[in-house]
Amino acid sequence: MLTLNTRISTAEKISAQLVLTYELRENSRLRTALASGEEVAIFTPRGTVLRNNDLLSGDDGRVVQIVAAPEATYRITCTNPHDLLRCAFHLGNRHTQTQVGEGFLRIARDKVLKEMLEGLGATVVEEDAQFEPEAGAYSSGGHHHHGESGHGHAHGPLAPIPVHQKIHRPSDTSSG
Repeated sequence: MLTLNTRISTAEKISAQLVLTYELRENSRLRTALASGEEVAIFTPRGTVLRNNDLLSGDDGRVVQIVAAPEATYRITCTNPHDLLRCAFHLGNRHTQTQVGEGFLRIARDKVLKEMLEGLGATVVEEDAQFEPEAGAYSSGGHHHHGESGHGHAHGPLAPIPVHQKIHRPSDTSSG
C-alpha cells in the first residue's frame, strides 16, 4: 500500500490523482484508493486540511495530486455586497464552513440555512462543485485558494492568536 505523508509544493512528475470530498480532505489519517484501485494511506500532521491541487509524496517517491471532488453545495449570491456580507456574517455566527469567492459564497447543502439565506434576500442555487471553505482565522499552516481557479498562496493564521481574550459585552460595567 502506498503511504502519502509529505506535502510538497512542486513535482516534475505526478503519478496519480486522488479525488476526495472536503470531509475526507480534513482527515489527517485516511485509508482510501486511487482511481486505479490502488490502496493508499494518508498520514499527515494532525489538523492538516488537503486542498485542491495539493501534492503529496509517497514513501516510494511517487507524487499524488489531490483533487477536490464535486459536492452537493449551495452557491449564494446577492444583488449587492452589503447583503452578501450580511449572509456571510450569519453563516459565521452559526459556525458554518463557508467558501468565499469573487461575489459569491458556497456552503454544503442544508435546507434550514437555505431558508435563512433566502430570508436575507440571497439567491441560493444548488450546484455540484468543488468545496474549498475558508480555513478560519485561528487555523495554522493551511492555505486558502482565491476564487475558483484553484491557485492560491499559503497562509498562516489570518489573525493573531490571543493567549487570553476578554469578550466585552454591553452588560459589562466599568469599575473605574
